[in-house]
Amino acid sequence: MLPTFITMIVIVAVIVLWIITTQRKLVVLDENISNAMSQIGVQLSSRFDALTALLDLTKGYARHESEALKEAIKSRRSVITAKSTPDDVLRQEEIISEALSRIAMVTEQYPELKANQTYIKTMGAVQAFENMMRTSRLIYNNSVIKLRREIRMFPVSMVAAMLGFRHREYLVEQTSMANMTGMM
Repeated sequence: MLPTFITMIVIVAVIVLWIITTQRKLVVLDENISNAMSQIGVQLSSRFDALTALLDLTKGYARHESEALKEAIKSRRSVITAKSTPDDVLRQEEIISEALSRIAMVTEQYPELKANQTYIKTMGAVQAFENMMRTSRLIYNNSVIKLRREIRMFPVSMVAAMLGFRHREYLVEQTSMANMTGMM
């Protein structure tokens, strides 16, 4: 009787330890995704700052367009946090893409703006932030893959379901403004 009781306690202890270990692993994977989304938020914020600098440069050439665009961005911009979704990120990227398209139209009308060294440097910064966004997006998607893979495998899937871990969506890259190198 005693050996059976001890065996059952050992089995239960092993199962409990496995559940705890699995939960910790899932938490780490989930936190990696949240951290990656936060980094995307930082990159988007930097892109918006560079975009604002571009708008300030265009103000001297197309004041009304610049001010209208600044107001539109201000009203539609939101902060991306760890709790944000890929759709939130895509909406913010659409705002940036739309603004960059409108800036491109202004620069086509004013060749001296296009040749302005400050403008060229600022566009370089916008493109650098776009490249950093691409890297952040890759890190986010890699983290999502790891979590999704883990919570799909049996028996981890049972623990994940019990503890409320769920699939996270991938962040799909939209057609970016990185192709706007012709603006420089």
